Parts: sequence; C-alpha cells; structure tokens
Amino acid sequence: MARALARGWGQPIVCADPLTERAQALAGEVGGKALASNAEVAQQADLVVLCHKPAQLTGVAAEVAPHAKAVASILAATPLAALHDAYPDRPVYRFIPSLPVEVRQGAVVQAAPEVQTGLDAQVSELFAGLGKLVVLPDTLVDAAMGLMSCSPAYVALVAEAQIDAGVRHGVPAAQGAELVVQTLAGTAELLRRRDNDTQAVRREVTSPGGLTARGLAVLEHAGLRAAFSDALDAVLGSASPRR
Repeated sequence: MARALARGWGQPIVCADPLTERAQALAGEVGGKALASNAEVAQQADLVVLCHKPAQLTGVAAEVAPHAKAVASILAATPLAALHDAYPDRPVYRFIPSLPVEVRQGAVVQAAPEVQTGLDAQVSELFAGLGKLVVLPDTLVDAAMGLMSCSPAYVALVAEAQIDAGVRHGVPAAQGAELVVQTLAGTAELLRRRDNDTQAVRREVTSPGGLTARGLAVLEHAGLRAAFSDALDAVLGSASPRR
C-alpha cells in the first residue's frame, strides 16, 4: 500500500524500509531518497505516513515520535486513541486507502480528527488527491475498511469468476477478461453518474422475466448478499494488530 500511495501522489518522497532495496526501488521509481532509518525519515519529512504492520506501532513510534512533525497512519485496527498514545503532542491522522489510489481512482476513508489543527486541510487535501475521500467517525473506520480496502480483492474475484464462467462456455480467457473488466469499469462510472443509485442501474438492465432477471435470481439463491455480509463480519472479527 505504501507503494500504491507513492505512485498515486507521484511526488518525490523520503522513505525507509527494513528491506533497504525495496525502499531504494520505490525512491528510484517516484523520485526522492531512501534513508537508513525511520528516525531519519521523521527528521526530514513534514508528514510521516505510517505504512508498517499494526503490531509494530510502539516500536516504530519509539524511533519516529521524537522527531515527527505530524503523523498519518494507514494501519488497520489502530484507532486515533492508540495513535495519540504513541505520538503524544503531535498532530495525528488516520486514513484507510484502497489499492486503486495507485491510479488516483481509489477510495480513502479518514477518521474525523479529534483535535483540530492548522494542518488538517493540507493533510486531507493530500489524501483526497488519490481518489474519493470520505470522512467518518473513528468508530466506523474499521467497517469502512471492510467495504473498500478489501474490496479490490473481492472485485478481482468476481471478475475472475465471470471470466471462468465464460471460458467454460468457450469464450477465450483474454477476450473474456477484456469484456468483464471493461464492463466493471463502465458500470462503476455509470453508477457515479447516477448518484450511486444501484437499484436504478439494475432495473435498467433487468427486464421482467428476461435473461438478467434469471441470472440475478441464481446469484440471490446462491447467497451473494449473505456472502458479502459474512465477509465483512469476518474482516471485523479478525481486525486485530496482527493484520
């Protein structure tokens, strides 16, 4: 996700990684410098973006907090209260991005800041440049993460299943992929233009007793809605510092 953010911003960065070659590759791609430690990054950066594992929060904070001017976290299951504890007396922000931020088409949820600072607008604008920024109470961020941060994998799985179904009926995989992926992209744009009215778009495609109606009936019978609901329950149930 750190790479996706850097690619989406398209600006020079300073970064550090336990694997030095990975930091060097990222800095070489987007511009900037790979530094030897998290502390050096904090000393040089106006905003430190935390992209490590949630369980590493206190360990990284021990290096970064003495030097950081401001901190933005993309850590799962790490509420603002935990960030304030790790970075006392520093402006802290909580974001959860989705993978399409790499192409500036992602969704990003921000936890509404508990303390207002003069940096708020600048930090929010930085992340808003990656796609659609939605601000929610901190208590809802984990549920939102299950909707949009995990969603690229779900959508890819849906596309894969449709492509496989086409292959089973003789459609070559490459052409099937072009048809399915383009339709997904076009449908997303259509929904945006229709104010996200999913039912209206569905009704336009679905003639009573027609082919689409038959296909939808099968998906409903197979438990599509329940599967997505269960997936969100599973994500929230496993949302822990191990993620």
